[in-house]
Amino acid sequence: MDLSTTYMGLKLKNPIVASASPLSKNIDNYKRMEDSGIAAVVTHSLFEEEIIKEDEAGDYFANAGTNRFAESLSYIPDPEMSYLDPDDYLKRLEAAKKAVSIPVIGSLNGYSSGGWIKYAKRLGETGIDALELNVYFVPTDPALSGSKVEENYLEIFRAVKKAVKVPVAVKLSPFFSSTANMVKRLDDAGADAIVLFNRFYQPDIDLENLEVVPNLILSMPHDIRLPLRWIAITFGQVKASLAATGGIYNAQDVIKMIMGGADVTMLCSVLLKNGIEYAGEIIRDMQEWMKVNQYESVQQMKGSMSRKSCQNPDSFERAHYMKILQSYQGVH
Repeated sequence: MDLSTTYMGLKLKNPIVASASPLSKNIDNYKRMEDSGIAAVVTHSLFEEEIIKEDEAGDYFANAGTNRFAESLSYIPDPEMSYLDPDDYLKRLEAAKKAVSIPVIGSLNGYSSGGWIKYAKRLGETGIDALELNVYFVPTDPALSGSKVEENYLEIFRAVKKAVKVPVAVKLSPFFSSTANMVKRLDDAGADAIVLFNRFYQPDIDLENLEVVPNLILSMPHDIRLPLRWIAITFGQVKASLAATGGIYNAQDVIKMIMGGADVTMLCSVLLKNGIEYAGEIIRDMQEWMKVNQYESVQQMKGSMSRKSCQNPDSFERAHYMKILQSYQGVH
């Protein structure tokens, strides 16, 4: 039975990839992931804010002593944020790459094409096998058009792609007026992979203290539906590899994503909840399912239930939407 797949030109032993998460901050976890059967690891992200903070620190020390007054709050570090030194991040990345034989994919998280581009180049020099670009941008200005937002994504990608020699994946959010068009434009621009989808963590309101507070909720199994739909729609329409992430909790989820057209499936929440070693159980269950259902390889399954292969493409469009609404009974 052949579980192997190809992602961004990388030959992987199976389609299970550890997504960017706090788990990859610990070097020992990389070896645990490899031992559990995970085929590649996306590192935790280096954030644009961390790079900006480092630059601000450089300016601060260059001007130390010029603002030491009792009223000067800028002399006190911001207690609300914890920043990772980008140089420490690069050292950890180099150590992680040496610790395992599976591919290690770096991750950059930002919203502009500014000074962080130089870190894309430095990331590429650590020996990583590829780079995942996570553009986290929430357009709040009503004067900012959708086309400008899309061009911002493309501008960032082009700048990063130019700065590195390794393959570059783009992790998209689902909030585009035409997701398929955005995927195609990135593909035309030379993206090596498209990851569907990034999750924008929504804030909450603390009614007791009347504060806006962060609210982290891990993905749930039902979240698989959104990436599954768009993986199946975009399969066969782009040259870039397709990666599915969000709501993938078991072997059945992995198989569904592959049948939809994914080259790899990325795990995050399930590993945080159940532990890294749970990936091995997913792989074993996947092998058992393939054996029972007489599938000899991942390639045999890939795209078999995509929009391109489906006899009724409306399954991914309006027909099922209408059928579901008409059939739901609710409480009487």
